Amino acid sequence: MLDRAACPRQKKLEVFMKKLLQIAFFLLLAAQVQASYILLPMDHETQKDHLKAYGITYWVLSSNVEAWWLLNYRGGSFAFPYNRTFEKECLTRGVSYEVVADGQFNSILNEIADPEVNMEAIKLEKAPKIAVYTPDFNARGEKIQPWDDAVTLVLTYAEIPYETIYDREVLNDELTEYDWLHLHHEDFTGQYGRFYRTYHNQTWYRENQRKMEELAYDLGFTKVSQLKLAVVKRIKEYVVGGGFMFAMCSATDTYDIALAAEGVDICAEMYDGDPVDPNAQSKLDYSKTFAFEDFQLERNPLEYEYSDIDHSRGRRINPEQDYFTLFDFSAKWDPVPTMLTQNHTRTVKGFMGQTTAFRNGSIKSNILVLGENKPAKEARYLHSEYGQGFFSFYGGHDPEDYRHYVQDPETDLSLHPKSPGYRLILNNILFPAAKKKKRKT
Repeated sequence: MLDRAACPRQKKLEVFMKKLLQIAFFLLLAAQVQASYILLPMDHETQKDHLKAYGITYWVLSSNVEAWWLLNYRGGSFAFPYNRTFEKECLTRGVSYEVVADGQFNSILNEIADPEVNMEAIKLEKAPKIAVYTPDFNARGEKIQPWDDAVTLVLTYAEIPYETIYDREVLNDELTEYDWLHLHHEDFTGQYGRFYRTYHNQTWYRENQRKMEELAYDLGFTKVSQLKLAVVKRIKEYVVGGGFMFAMCSATDTYDIALAAEGVDICAEMYDGDPVDPNAQSKLDYSKTFAFEDFQLERNPLEYEYSDIDHSRGRRINPEQDYFTLFDFSAKWDPVPTMLTQNHTRTVKGFMGQTTAFRNGSIKSNILVLGENKPAKEARYLHSEYGQGFFSFYGGHDPEDYRHYVQDPETDLSLHPKSPGYRLILNNILFPAAKKKKRKT
């Protein structure tokens, strides 16, 4: 026989438990939404646009939200707190992503923290302010120099904002406003790229020379080489003070050559109006350079080379077999080089430039080689601390254009969204955002 008094109590209990379960469900759902993360996997199979993934991460940092760089985890993945706006942006930009719950993300961090695995989780705190060193446009709004710039191409494609500066801004101490500086196809020796033999009758060459001479005179110098020396010394001060400098192609070796040749005339008459110092070679001071030493200047002013730092001359490598290998570093003990070499492959297709690669014998012993073509005895990618700052040198002109010629069209990066060569550039861009850790070595 039923207890009539117990029925209402049981019914109330059932209603209460149902409401309690509903509340628990919604609380759990809310917790999952609020305490979940967006993971940008960077392995080759999963990520459909590696380059734009960097742009998403930069954008998140620009929104004053910290992110994680999961070194060696699925190709160097990124992660940040879940936000519907962030998720929408991933969809808009075509970046592959995964939403992971808080517990799952903590499991990933625990997996990474295992001392037996070569992984590390690096906190990214602030989007670095980026400056690109590049010349002005002419009166018609056309580029003075008829070639593209791999860094500005990838920054534009990844939707990472940057500002342009040149000699005037550098000498006005505007570098202090930026966290990261890029130098590309620049001739810091004052020899106009050593293009004289082939292009000195071209309109763009003559206009570039005219504008550079006018700029030098306006800034108080009698020669372009003197202006460029002042610029590289000011950039050197920037790095010593804690700046991050990234250089590619001819901006690598000409930067060091200009420093070593301070006070020495290494420019032939067609470049600066007077003869080169016949004893220039013996007067070079390698102690002033960043990365290179014991190099020999190219004495023929019509030769398309500055010195023997560049390993292009006599290079006998089949383009189909031209690859360089990234070194593996200990993520926990050497996080900096690990960040700079994050990729979905350890083997990267080589590419030419005015400065293609660095001859091993010209590299200082304290410089860290990040990538090399060992059979060719050449390095492609260098890094080192300098003072309180850092610099990276990357050989070659365009990672997705093997032999880029003057006046060639720009590379369409939408055709190369998984480019490992361009990823190395973007590694350098996010590197200054990393939270500084106490050195273990």
